[in-house]
Amino acid sequence: MLKTGEKAPDFSLEDQHGKVRTLESFKNRKVLIYFYPKADTPGCTQQSCNLRDIKDQIGKTAIVGVSPDTVAKQLKFDEKYELGFPLLADVDQKMCKAYKVWKKKSMYGREYMGVERSAFLIDAEGVILHAWYKISPKDTPTKLLEALGK
Repeated sequence: MLKTGEKAPDFSLEDQHGKVRTLESFKNRKVLIYFYPKADTPGCTQQSCNLRDIKDQIGKTAIVGVSPDTVAKQLKFDEKYELGFPLLADVDQKMCKAYKVWKKKSMYGREYMGVERSAFLIDAEGVILHAWYKISPKDTPTKLLEALGK
């Protein structure tokens, strides 16, 4: 697992509009990167909408969502809920694996690989300030506000 004080892994992925985003593109400001299993599912929708609803309280801090969904699915998700922040399409799970959130999961006795809902607050120099693994959808905005002293 990644820890506070470590350099955040770089990435290069397309967002919902086809724009390539990298960690460097958020330089000079903090960024919350949150990983969610699948766009437009109940928990992921709750988490994303709750983050959308606190955008005006976090100053220049950027919010970035990441899931294994396609660019098209991310765009549909953004448009449906008017999220207004980048949603990265990690279809080959490279970023999920780099952030150590691609895990073996099980449901109804069936094992499969998937995203462990997690969030990372990264400073302007690319260093992890907070790493929240197994975070709940409702706790994501609360933890972010607490970490920012809001």
